[in-house]
This record gives sequence, structure tokens and C-alpha cells, in this order.
Amino acid sequence: MKISTKGRYAVRVMLDLALNNNGECIKVKEIAGRQGISEKYLEQIIAVLNKAGYVKSVRGAQGGYRLAKEPEVYTVGMVLRLTEGSLAPVACLEEDYGVCERCDTCETLQVWKDVYEAVNNVVDNVTIGDLAARHRQRLAPMDYTI
Repeated sequence: MKISTKGRYAVRVMLDLALNNNGECIKVKEIAGRQGISEKYLEQIIAVLNKAGYVKSVRGAQGGYRLAKEPEVYTVGMVLRLTEGSLAPVACLEEDYGVCERCDTCETLQVWKDVYEAVNNVVDNVTIGDLAARHRQRLAPMDYTI
């Protein structure tokens, strides 16, 4: 399984909005500059996030974007499924696949189920708030007291 740039960038955008939340809306140009993403591509990603209700948009001179809810509400899994679709490593584990004719005799099915469960366990247990906290902790000055 490989996460596309769209999925990775969507997580970065959500994190950027969380880290730079000062009560004001954030412009696409600012996010694009900080994240090294083209404005045009970023606008496509923001449109998906906006349509899903993950971000709110405000028009006008003071307009821009902000998270619709607190960053702890959004898991990495939510953002990835929105932008990537299913995170299943094989088609037969996708919800709309139907019944696989080999599932009763497939020796590898359990491996794929385990991979899928492991991926979901990670991405569904890390929030945008967690990522923001990790970022802030990483940038915090070192405590040199002995």
C-alpha cells in the first residue's frame, strides 16, 4: 500500500491549520508556502476537505480556511480515507468488492487482513491533535537542568 501525495498533503494541511490556529482564517497561499505545495494543487485538496466538513472556508479579504472542529476530532485515518478511499491492501477486503470466490481456500487472506488491521490501528489512533503535540514537543527548547 502506498499513500499518494494527495493523502499525505491532506494530512499536512490539516496539521498546518492546527498548528497555525490563532483564531483567524489561514490563506491558501500561506499554507502552500509553509508546506511547499503548489497553490493550485492545495486548492484541490482543500476543496475535498471543505466538502467533507473537515475545514471551513470564509470568503473575503480576511478569508481563508480553518479547521471545522478541534484537531483531536480528526484521525489520520479519517483524512486518508477521505482522500485515498479504502486503505485495504487487497481488493477482496474492500467493502464494495463482494464475495471472493477464493476466500475459503486463500492461504494469504489472513496476512492481508492482519496488514489491514495493523494499518487501521495506527491511522485510527493518531489524531491531528496528536501530530500537533508531537510537533510542538519536538520544537520545544531542551531542558538542560540536571
